[in-house]
Amino acid sequence: MVMPLFLILLGGLALGIPIAVALGFATIFPGLTTPGFPASVEYVVRNVVSALDSTPMLAIPLFILSGNIMTKGKISDKLFNFFAYFIGNFTAGVPMTAIVTCLFYGAISGSGVATTAAVGGMAIPFLTKLGYDKVYSAALVATAGSLGVIIPPSIPFVTYGVVTGVSIGSLFIAGIIPGIVIGLSLMVYAYIYAKVHGEDREKISQKVSELRSGGFFGLFKESFWALLAPVIILGGIYSGIVTPTEAAAVSVFYALLVCLFVYKSLSFKELGAVLTDTVKSYAPIVVLLSLAIVFGRVLALLQAPVALRDFVLQNFAGNKYIFLFALNVILLILGMFMDVGPAIAILAPMMLASATALGVSPIHLGVVMVITLAVGMATPPFGVDLFVAAPLIKEQVMKVGIEAIPFIVAFIIALFLITYIPQLSLVFL
Repeated sequence: MVMPLFLILLGGLALGIPIAVALGFATIFPGLTTPGFPASVEYVVRNVVSALDSTPMLAIPLFILSGNIMTKGKISDKLFNFFAYFIGNFTAGVPMTAIVTCLFYGAISGSGVATTAAVGGMAIPFLTKLGYDKVYSAALVATAGSLGVIIPPSIPFVTYGVVTGVSIGSLFIAGIIPGIVIGLSLMVYAYIYAKVHGEDREKISQKVSELRSGGFFGLFKESFWALLAPVIILGGIYSGIVTPTEAAAVSVFYALLVCLFVYKSLSFKELGAVLTDTVKSYAPIVVLLSLAIVFGRVLALLQAPVALRDFVLQNFAGNKYIFLFALNVILLILGMFMDVGPAIAILAPMMLASATALGVSPIHLGVVMVITLAVGMATPPFGVDLFVAAPLIKEQVMKVGIEAIPFIVAFIIALFLITYIPQLSLVFL
């Protein structure tokens, strides 16, 4: 009975049916075809509604709203200028500044799309004016934008925590070092690219000198409130003062305070559009997440996680590294066609039993799954970050995707380090 469910799901996706519809039909299929099966249509509907009654799940719309407010308020501009002050004059310093800004902005928004849009909207024109190829610039930001779902507070980590019961705070802590490792790997390629293709050092030096003309304290004063945002959000969580959900609420309040009253980069009139964008972003997520939770319960009733665990133990010779490699390959392929959130919600409960049976930490599993799927966000043909970055330069998605391939290779090298050196994820736990 388990195989037909996944065939229905994959078949629906192949036919272009919305994933929520395909997932919903796969969820009710056993109840429709098997008399006496506990998961009747009524059971599914009731559990879809009850799945929404989750305090941790409230963090998702709040982090989306916070990210949208800061995107509209152009917080990324302040961050970019601050980091360019320090590293802009080095070889590949400006591309590296874009990567560091994506890292830092990801610690505010928790979203890859929001990070790509916010940083790309100002960094890509900045890079092209300094002589960098516009397609390269878009590929750089599209790939680095994926860091938004890895650096805490990550929305996919919240999703993983909701569907598996793993501590969301621990997942956030586990994402810090992997995010930095990936950022460094992208910087290495940016440095190699600059060495091979050269840079317009005169233009770069002139622009950095303009940024430095006001002095460090002037720039720090201008950037202070933007830099403080992740400190408040993550510091509150890690100190135990607030839960991740409460931190999400604090981040919304802080974003409003800074953008409306400190920088005055957002008006009250624009808040309506921000709220509308948030609802549009969250609505499909909440439908998919609630359906995925119930789908996981149906799979549990069918003993699917137990069957998968037994299969893994019999065929992987108890070797967790073979299991992790197979997981990497499967998720790298899946990530090209499916967004991170739905994939995590559907697959995480299935994989958890097998991973723990092999001695893989549930927290490390979450980090590996999110990072592997994050690669797909910038991978052609359907990487969602590519669809955000390409219109910014009015180029075809595939053209940006092809330029992103070396960055993706660097990303995957970092992924394998993180996968097979679990201490990178668990060092602070």
